[in-house]
Amino acid sequence: MESTADDIRIGRRTATRLWRALTNSFPPEVRGRAIAMGVGLLALLLAINALNVLNSYVGRDFMTAIERRDRAGFIREALVYATVFGLSTVAAVLYRFTEERLGLLWRERLTRRLVGIYLYGDPEGQVGGPTPQRLYHRLQASGTLPNPDQRIADDVRSLTSGTLSLALIFLNGTFTIIAFSGVLWSISRLLFAVAVGYAAVGSLLAVVFGRPLVRLNYDQSDREASFRADLVHVRENAESVALFGREPLFASRLFGRIDALTTNLRRIIAVNRNLGFFTTGYNYMIQLIPVLIVAPLFIRGSAQFGEIPQASMAFAHLVGAFSLVVNQFGQLSSYAVVLARLNALVDASETAPPLGAPGIAVSEDPGRLALERVTLRAPQDARVLVRELSLALVPRARALVLGPRDATTAIERALAGMWPSGDGRIVRPPDLMFLPERPYLPPGTLRDLLRGAESTTSPGEDEVRSALAAAGVDAAVERVGGLDVERGWDSSLSLQEQRLVEIARMLLATPRFVILTRLEETLGTDAGGAALTALTARGIGYLVLEDDVPGAGQFDEIVRIAADGTWTRDTDATTRPLRTSRE
Repeated sequence: MESTADDIRIGRRTATRLWRALTNSFPPEVRGRAIAMGVGLLALLLAINALNVLNSYVGRDFMTAIERRDRAGFIREALVYATVFGLSTVAAVLYRFTEERLGLLWRERLTRRLVGIYLYGDPEGQVGGPTPQRLYHRLQASGTLPNPDQRIADDVRSLTSGTLSLALIFLNGTFTIIAFSGVLWSISRLLFAVAVGYAAVGSLLAVVFGRPLVRLNYDQSDREASFRADLVHVRENAESVALFGREPLFASRLFGRIDALTTNLRRIIAVNRNLGFFTTGYNYMIQLIPVLIVAPLFIRGSAQFGEIPQASMAFAHLVGAFSLVVNQFGQLSSYAVVLARLNALVDASETAPPLGAPGIAVSEDPGRLALERVTLRAPQDARVLVRELSLALVPRARALVLGPRDATTAIERALAGMWPSGDGRIVRPPDLMFLPERPYLPPGTLRDLLRGAESTTSPGEDEVRSALAAAGVDAAVERVGGLDVERGWDSSLSLQEQRLVEIARMLLATPRFVILTRLEETLGTDAGGAALTALTARGIGYLVLEDDVPGAGQFDEIVRIAADGTWTRDTDATTRPLRTSRE
């Protein structure tokens, strides 16, 4: 989902995106606090500008006292000067503190909102809420949006800090124009006109020189993120990379990423060079122009000496306020890029292709697990893997589906709502759990993993120990240090032990049904049969998906799927429990 030049151009669309980010980020429970901080920032900004104007007059009188050799006036103005500096320091520090706290509040709320969208497809997504839309998986499967993780982490930080910074800069510029226009007008109307014209011409030229930065900054963000993603992949798969000798492959990819980001960065540096020539000279002239205009007035006796530094100060403030585009163009270009990238992430929740097949209707029923005339096709070539399969399980039922690997994989993914091609109807309970061929143990302690993020209560110690023993993984848990240590479980536990930990989690969660894929292949006949016995003892129904080799366990129903997707039901298995084993 690449953005076009229109998507990242600074204009009305940028303002619309900013308004949406602002209005959607502060829920009622924090809105009052955010408004109070905003009002406080505004009051402090007014105080700082008032002190700056006062400082210009104090500075004028201070310099005039020096020029007149007025000792008493010099001491008096020095004390006033120091007092104004002290008040300005207090106001500036409180201003910065309030800005950072408001930025932190906004970043926290916006990040939570985007994480909800990323995981659940819903900004208010909560653990235990409606079925998640799994935007993260949809984006990964479709490849429609690169680097969503960077957008949530880095771009949110840039947006919140950049918005406050730019908003306050523009507000401060407005107040500065109001405050110092009168000062400059009272000194020289010509100088005031020069300030306005100089800033207008400078802003126009800054836009001309800096316009390419918008697109270049957008591209740079993606190039940096892609480079970092490949580095993270090497770190997370270090053992596999070493085992298969993939260093040349990743060296080629990483060097290519480096070439791409440095080439784009060279272009950014070149544009910044051209913009820098202009802005640096522009800012230097600000120091000279007021002196060139006011100094002749002093020489003729129509202006005080103190008005020269006062005019320089007022001119610098006024031109700086009028020249925000010149001085902030780099930040403005990056800001438009950040808004466009975050907007693309939010839009992706509505436009990214759904995970499940549109033709497969999925509904929930706490007491049933059923496939009704379900046909599943290979997404690559539309080859039929499963043809009009009908299978219904009631609570405590035990069923086995035997078939080719691609067919059983398709059934597993379809039951999870993740198979992209097919039709029919699936009915499943809301607490359905899965044990895929390769389990996933996320970071955390084993106690947290066994409890599950969706659980609001923690199982008792005896209950946990009983589940571990029933699954046959209690010895492995003791070997790695117990339930309350954090490790990389992929390297600390074998694949079989990881699957047994998942079995223990199922025993603690006691769902109505579980789906077990290629159980015997990774656990073996004895451990697989023991796991199924433990599930049955706790009243948990199960559907085992195996390849053409029978599974180990007792089943009430066995379905065999042929290579062409047709299937047959073992009628003997429907009338009595059946013990199957390797022949």
